[in-house]
This record gives sequence, structure tokens and C-alpha cells, in this order.
Amino acid sequence: MSTGSGFSPNPWQQTSWDWRAAGNFICGGAGTGLLLARVLFGAPASLGALDWLVFAGLALVGLGLLCVWLEIGRPLRALHVFLNPQTSWMSREAFVGLVLFPAGLAAMLGVGGWNWITAALAMVFLYCQSRMLPAARGIPAWRSAMMAPLFIVTALCEGLGIYLLFGLFHTRPLSAASMAFFVLLVLRLLVWRRYRSSVDPSLAPRARRALDSAGQRLLVVGTLIPCVLLASSWLLPASLQALLLALAGLCAAWAGANVKYTLVTRASFNQGFALLKIPVRGVRTTQ
Repeated sequence: MSTGSGFSPNPWQQTSWDWRAAGNFICGGAGTGLLLARVLFGAPASLGALDWLVFAGLALVGLGLLCVWLEIGRPLRALHVFLNPQTSWMSREAFVGLVLFPAGLAAMLGVGGWNWITAALAMVFLYCQSRMLPAARGIPAWRSAMMAPLFIVTALCEGLGIYLLFGLFHTRPLSAASMAFFVLLVLRLLVWRRYRSSVDPSLAPRARRALDSAGQRLLVVGTLIPCVLLASSWLLPASLQALLLALAGLCAAWAGANVKYTLVTRASFNQGFALLKIPVRGVRTTQ
């Protein structure tokens, strides 16, 4: 068996990215998803003069970036992240973040037109995040072409789930948001299954078990339970709808976060290496 830090023909688990890297994907995805949900489904005036949904979205994105800063071995060198935008999706994410926060501040203060600009920047930020893991070609669980769609639809599901959670604090009708949420729940499960089948042949046994566990939680906690709660909310009085929708959103957001945490920290096994041609003394090799 290979160790976590040594080289071996057998797969070994990467140790460069840990829970802090997972925190960036979890918080950044949920935050951008919430910003997009805010623009598409509106913000209730009862939350106050400031747009607290935008504030919450920006806070989540900022918390994710803070996790990245904590992960850096020498935090004072964090500015080096801006040096390679031509090759690094992390650098591109950082540059988009520089513009996202001022735009979000303007949207939070109610400046006209900045909500849609913030949403567009949030989508670009999310796209940059979705391309980071596939760029690590040596990790079979990350390099699937379905990884980027999985990250995007999961972030949208998480963000809309948090949006429904905020429904506990106002009386705005959430029928359109709940219908879109149901569609995203089903779409996320379908994308997960497509992703899972695409990586299965190349997975290490421990990575396969980790993804199977995450997939089971995604199915039960992240899809079936929210769908039951959604269906129940459509049949119950309006006074109980917000509570059931909030529970559904919380379950979906937790399951999405668990998938990302599992992908980054538990399923991230290197493929190992193989010597296709073994040199033998006295025998000339040919190409």
C-alpha cells in the first residue's frame, strides 16, 4: 500500500488541498448561487433597506476566499495568485473577485442596474471555480468533463436552497423559486450520475467508496427529502410553506457541500504511475 506522501505505482491521496480548499468551493459556490437566485427571484423589501441577500452572498464568497488564504503556506505571498491569469483558473477567479465585491456593494446599496452586473460577475466567478479541479489531470475523480457542469448545477442548487432558507424571515411568495428548485434538484442528481459513471473505471477503491457514500447522501438527504418537503409545502397552508421550503433548502445545500468536501478531501487519489517499458541492461530499447 502506498502512503499519503510517498510515490508508488498504486494511487495515493493528494495532500496539497484540504478542508480549506473545499471551503472555498463550498462557500464560493453557495455564495454565487445565492447572488444569482437573488437577481432571478427578487429580494423582499421586508428584509430592510440594505439588500441582505446580496450581503449574504458576498459574505459566503469572501469566506471561501479566506479559506484559500489560510491554506497558503506563506499568507503574505497571497498576491502571487494574480501572477498567472493566462494559465491559472485560480488567478482568474481572484481577478473576477476583485470586481465582484465592489459591484456587489453597489447592488447591496440599491444602485440601479448593479444587481444584474453582480449576477454576471458571480456566474463568471463560478465558472472559474468549476474549471479548477478538472485542470488537475492527475486526479481521476477531478478530470472528468462532467466536473464543471456538476460544480455549476450544485452551486445553483445550494444558492437557491439558501434563498429559500431566507424565506423564514419574510412573507414573499416563493412558488417560482420552489419550482426552479425542484428542477435543479433533479438536474443535479442526473448530472451527478453522469459524472459518476464517467469516472468510475479509473477510480481507486477508496475514492470509489467515498464517492458512493457522498452519492447516497446526495440522493437521500439532498434530493428525496427536499422533494418530499417541496411536495408537502404545495399542499399545506401558506403559514407552513416557508418552514418546509427552508428545510428543503437546508438539506440540499448541506448535501451539495458534502459532495464538494468529499471530492476535494476524500476522493482525491492520484492515479499512480506505470512503467510501460522497463529498461533492461544490455538491451537497446526502441521507440
